[in-house]
Amino acid sequence: MATARVRGIEMAYDDVGRGPAVVLLHGFPFNRSMWDEQRKALAESYRVITPDLRGMGETAGGDGPATMDEMAHDVAALMDKLGVERAAVGGLSMGGYVTLAFYRRHRLRARALLLADTRAGADTDEARKTREEQARKILKDGTTALADDFLKKALTPETLAERPLVVARVREMIRKTDARGAANALRGMAVRLDQTSFLEDVLVPTLILVGSEDQLTPPKEAETLRREIRGSRLEVIENASHLSNVERPEEFNRALKTFLDELQP
Repeated sequence: MATARVRGIEMAYDDVGRGPAVVLLHGFPFNRSMWDEQRKALAESYRVITPDLRGMGETAGGDGPATMDEMAHDVAALMDKLGVERAAVGGLSMGGYVTLAFYRRHRLRARALLLADTRAGADTDEARKTREEQARKILKDGTTALADDFLKKALTPETLAERPLVVARVREMIRKTDARGAANALRGMAVRLDQTSFLEDVLVPTLILVGSEDQLTPPKEAETLRREIRGSRLEVIENASHLSNVERPEEFNRALKTFLDELQP
């Protein structure tokens, strides 16, 4: 683990491997360790950079909502610090929101995109209300209060019943998340832009991945991304829910590495 002073905060990150740069952005309410299997799978051929986003993991947070644009600018500034001009940039769930914000604000720095278990649309009024309720509950009771309900939505029933190590790993990531950082991220997601009309402006190779049983951003959301982003590729990870990279890492890694390998001259 290393840290860099980025836009007024200390940003934690891992930077492993050599080759074309790949930046992977974690979901909510997690940290960069959710990419452990992908980092190992790619490091022989690629330089894999996995930061903790603002207020999450071991990265300090600021005051007020941690917006997707704010996080995207953090990622661009980290790339500056690391001497990375362009990278394949991708994220899962909230990390996907940040990826789209990154491309919108720094499009010349993205040579390709990965959008995993995410969506382009903004929150509904009901979803914004729910996020605010969650933010207040977390600030009062801590992130552990979020764990049981979130696990049921993020993992398949099979994983919950038969894979205790995976469940424990995800629960521990949630438990370690700072309450204020989580609340700020919830409030930042609540005010994010609807990116649907922007998708036709995505002009770089794009891989879209989704778990077949994803409840939070179901396959129909991934299909919208595929339809609107010209030339994009959609792959469905069978028997996976919202955390498809954690539940089915071999299938996820195979699809991601094939995509990245095809980008090489």
